[in-house]
Amino acid sequence: MSRSSIPRRGVRRRLSIASAALGISLVAAGCSSAGGPAAADDYEAAPDDLSASITYGVWDQAQVAAIDANLEGFNELYPNIDVSVNVTPYADYFTKLQTQASSDSLPDLFWLNGPNFQLYASNGKVEPITGAVEAGDLDTEDYPEALVDLYSLDGVQYGVPKDMDTIGVWVNEALFEQAGVPLPEADWTWDDFQRTAATLSEALSAQGAYGGAGGMDGQTTYYDTIAQAGGEVVADDGAASGYDTDEAKAGLQFWADLISSGGSPSIQQLTDTPADQWFTSGKLAMYWGGSWLNAAVSDSPVSATTEVLPLPAGEEKATVIHGVSNVVAAGSENKQAAQALQVYLAGQEAQQQQGDLGAVIPAFTGTQQGFVDSAPDRDLQVFLDAVDYAVPLPVSKNSAAWNALEDAELPGAFSGDESVDDVATNLGEQMTALLAKE
Repeated sequence: MSRSSIPRRGVRRRLSIASAALGISLVAAGCSSAGGPAAADDYEAAPDDLSASITYGVWDQAQVAAIDANLEGFNELYPNIDVSVNVTPYADYFTKLQTQASSDSLPDLFWLNGPNFQLYASNGKVEPITGAVEAGDLDTEDYPEALVDLYSLDGVQYGVPKDMDTIGVWVNEALFEQAGVPLPEADWTWDDFQRTAATLSEALSAQGAYGGAGGMDGQTTYYDTIAQAGGEVVADDGAASGYDTDEAKAGLQFWADLISSGGSPSIQQLTDTPADQWFTSGKLAMYWGGSWLNAAVSDSPVSATTEVLPLPAGEEKATVIHGVSNVVAAGSENKQAAQALQVYLAGQEAQQQQGDLGAVIPAFTGTQQGFVDSAPDRDLQVFLDAVDYAVPLPVSKNSAAWNALEDAELPGAFSGDESVDDVATNLGEQMTALLAKE
């Protein structure tokens, strides 16, 4: 995760204020009879001859090849369970999911990320995994504790992470060579990054390429720099925003400075074409991106000249960590088949296969080396090493509401139309008011 979204992932691109508000109301309306979180039905492992047709909702086309490989193994165990994989681009995924939730037509099994999990679980739309854990078919000890906790609410576990992701700097070595700029060292700093990005942009201007890129995907940009400055986005155990602090403002200023220096495309350019697409098309020398980008890079024209570096350090080293979970719809009419697939995809064999194919970093402990080995010409170990200094993706029960505020307020700071100090102060006040209503 994504991711995860985002991140966004993936990754983790966000909803507009209008769509976020509409989506929340739709979910609430559709759950009015649910009376809160779903109660676990009696769990029973699916028999080998179970016959069913189920849907699996995902958002990342780059992972479909690995999913198809997983399904081949699943169908060796359950030959009569037909699985239809429905891919919806991330930009539309949660809008569609909210509509499906309001009409009780969610996919039988589907991806959820941290920012959206609590909303669906608290409204009774997600089936707990209590029965599978008690039966020994799932063991939460097999996954990173911080990510397991991400999919627990009020002491009830609803899923385990299918993958995990951290952030690094994807580097196009060919553009460095064209610009005559040496590659940075792994122990670089914010100042090193800013200086390198501006130098690259100037040298590559004739071909419309840039040294670095900002953007509105917090997971891959400002959440990381806020943490590196010693700040946080959600403070006081979820009771307040951390935006109105010197540390958070420093983390935001990093990106405003990068854009104003010419080291990045403008915020409008990045709205029109996301930074990851600038990178995979050969127009960006350095991209702060998640481990999930590996599959897309491998299929892109820049694959042969791509390397990965750790994030530059601010006051401290930090990266966001996240992971997507497979969850079963509480209202599924084929719940036993959906749970069988959920359990299979969480298992060591399927997780190992995901890692070996390089789609994502699998969450199952001990299966990650395949991901590292999937692209031996670049140092994917960077993403695993980053776990040692990772911080959780900031979330709350109604993340979409303040994510929408970020989308509305932060472009003004990044474009230079407003000061970072004013924007962060205003954003912090509004976000704290929203958190108080959760």
